[in-house]
Amino acid sequence: MIDFSLWDIFRNLLLAARWTVALSVIAFVGGGLIGIALLVARLAKLRGAEPAVRTYVQVFQGTPLLMQLFLAYFGLALLGLNVSAWTAAALALTLYSSAYLTEIWRGCVDAVPRGQWEAGRALALSLREQLWHVIGPQALKVAVPPTVGFSVQVIKGTALASVIGFIELTKAGTMIANATFSPFTVYACVALMYFVLCFPVSWWARLLERKLHGDR
Repeated sequence: MIDFSLWDIFRNLLLAARWTVALSVIAFVGGGLIGIALLVARLAKLRGAEPAVRTYVQVFQGTPLLMQLFLAYFGLALLGLNVSAWTAAALALTLYSSAYLTEIWRGCVDAVPRGQWEAGRALALSLREQLWHVIGPQALKVAVPPTVGFSVQVIKGTALASVIGFIELTKAGTMIANATFSPFTVYACVALMYFVLCFPVSWWARLLERKLHGDR
């Protein structure tokens, strides 16, 4: 047993929390970029895009994130690619996020009245111009709450990366708990840190939603 003070536990968890934040940002930003590309491919009605994207979304939404992490880590190794736990976790979470974000944003675009699309076409606007000037601003107001809400899920989802050996907040907590034999104290600190990470995001989402909808 190692004698850790409460400050020692917090300090070590804070160091690990940096990787939780970094992984969350990479997964959300990377997933957002892929999600936008998939959404545009759908809206542009590219040949085969609709069934391909629908299948992509169903695969990632219909399988546990835990299995996706295992497949990314061990599957790439079977292909002869020696990837680190960091790379595998970032890849799996990015693809997972992209599937959910493209579906969230598709629903938000569908929420815009069809008359807006018809008005854009009547003005001879291209798809890019319609999305940028007409559809995008309206869909954004609908998209903010579920998008930011999903970012909280991404932060919490990084905890599963511990199963492939990536040392983030949860993995560090497990290692410290095993060393100190104080699991309740350690995991209470871990839970508190997740709350500190997630609560400001949720609070900001509510403020932004009220601002976009013009509430006072």
